[in-house]
Amino acid sequence: MADGKDRLSPTDAGSCNGTALRKATRRVSQLYDAVLAPCGLRSTQRSILIHIARAGAPSMGELALALVLDRSALAHNLKPLERDGFVVIAADPNDRRSRRVALTASGEAKLEESLALWDDAQRRFETAFGPDRARDLRATLALIASSDFALAFEATGAADVAPR
Repeated sequence: MADGKDRLSPTDAGSCNGTALRKATRRVSQLYDAVLAPCGLRSTQRSILIHIARAGAPSMGELALALVLDRSALAHNLKPLERDGFVVIAADPNDRRSRRVALTASGEAKLEESLALWDDAQRRFETAFGPDRARDLRATLALIASSDFALAFEATGAADVAPR
């Protein structure tokens, strides 16, 4: 078809990288969330707690950058963790305009509680997918999540693509 509708055919449905990544991410999140359910954390919440634990008390900007989230999405994701007493958000003592996020003792305990469950989810993923493929997948996804990839993607530009 000259109008481009042939690109909307079902045979072309698997060629969108963004859709494939989102579907895979949703599936893995569902699987990990099911394994983590006994500790009451979702995989996204655990990821936030791990990043905070590794960074100490990151600023909101540092944490958003590490998680590849915008600040409003980060604030939305932090609300239940703050409500449940797992994190505290406070003004940076060196720059009152900036806020820092830290784990509370309850947050550290919750993270510790999740460790064996997360280890089980990791083991199950690597058994089902294969440890070498899992390692290669993590390396590929780290590249895609990097600032370098974002810059390379942006550098390709869209100036030569006209709407159809």
